[in-house]
Amino acid sequence: MTNTQSKTARLAKMAMLVAISIVLVAIVRFPIFPAVAFLEYDPADIPIMVGTFAFGPGAGILLTVVTSVLQGVTVSAKSGAYGIIMHIIATSTLVIAAGLIYRKEKTKKHAIMGLLCGTAAMTLIMIAANLVITPLFMGVPRSAVWDLMPFIAAFNVVKAGVNSLVTFLIYKRISPFLHR
Repeated sequence: MTNTQSKTARLAKMAMLVAISIVLVAIVRFPIFPAVAFLEYDPADIPIMVGTFAFGPGAGILLTVVTSVLQGVTVSAKSGAYGIIMHIIATSTLVIAAGLIYRKEKTKKHAIMGLLCGTAAMTLIMIAANLVITPLFMGVPRSAVWDLMPFIAAFNVVKAGVNSLVTFLIYKRISPFLHR
């Protein structure tokens, strides 16, 4: 396979992962905590994380941005620019942390360490992002966001944790296809 064919095949596989992410958001989406029903779990980060492990953190960020924008103008259009920005921040944080650790040594141990660190990093970054960005977009006082912080933090731990666990369980089964 020539270098051009290899790049084309990789791009096609990444496009497939973006499409799977968007389909997953369209069909699987539900609130975790009734008190904050606007925080909905979705499995869109699973194909993005699979792509990150297969192609590296740079590819994971590209997958994140493309998925976030396409999702934000289609299946999640009601959240608008706010949803796109928050998805890019959250998932990019997960992708960078997990991807850099896994890239160092592609073992189960490093995958677990990466996914755990990514989950923690995403949770912490989203606490800060919600305190800064949510008041700007939603027109609410920072104190109102702070009052919801236990739910916001727990939501991010659950979402990143579940998506990381599923990624860990399926990646090795899928990776031979992605590396062909």
